[in-house]
This record gives sequence, C-alpha cells and structure tokens, in this order.
Amino acid sequence: MSRIVIENLYNRTLDSGNRSGKVIELIHENGIDWMHACGKKGRCTSCKMIVVSGMENLDAPNERELFYKKQGRLKEDERLCCQTDIPEGDLRIRVAEINKFPHLDYSE
Repeated sequence: MSRIVIENLYNRTLDSGNRSGKVIELIHENGIDWMHACGKKGRCTSCKMIVVSGMENLDAPNERELFYKKQGRLKEDERLCCQTDIPEGDLRIRVAEINKFPHLDYSE
C-alpha cells in the first residue's frame, strides 16, 4: 500500500490499497481535478507534480520525462503524474503554480 499526500491541497491524503497504475489515475479516482492537457499521453508537462519527498519510492523516469528534463521543462524534483507509477511507499507532492486551476482552492 502507498500513500500520496498533496501538500498544497490541504494535505489531501490518498491511499492506494493494493492498486497499481499511474499517479494521475489515483488522483482522479479520488475526485481531485488535476490538469492533463494531452490526455495523459506524456506529450506535455501540464500534469507535472513537484515531489517534496518520496522520490526514491518512484520508478525511474521514462523516455518522455527524460525528454522534457533535457529540454529544461521538468526540474529534478518534478515528475509527470501521467507517466509515473503509483509508488511503493509514501509520496508527498505539490501542484506546480503554473498548473493550478482557477476554480480550486489551494493551501500554502
């Protein structure tokens, strides 16, 4: 089981149970609106998450993420929710400022 905490959404906590899949799927299944302009295909960076802690619990960046890192569109502490598997262990993330929706209330 893994736990994902979204810090700037009032520490919203998501437990995966024994579920596998992508981080963005777990976020959406819990009713959280999270940007994904390319339809979760790894063709943009709109679903990026800032990893506060737990990077060691994630799978290695894939080809799409490495492409965006090389372009400078993903920082070392950022991953794409649509390309990253649900972690084995805990993960603390934040919504990037540029990817916040105007209709949601975010915390500090």
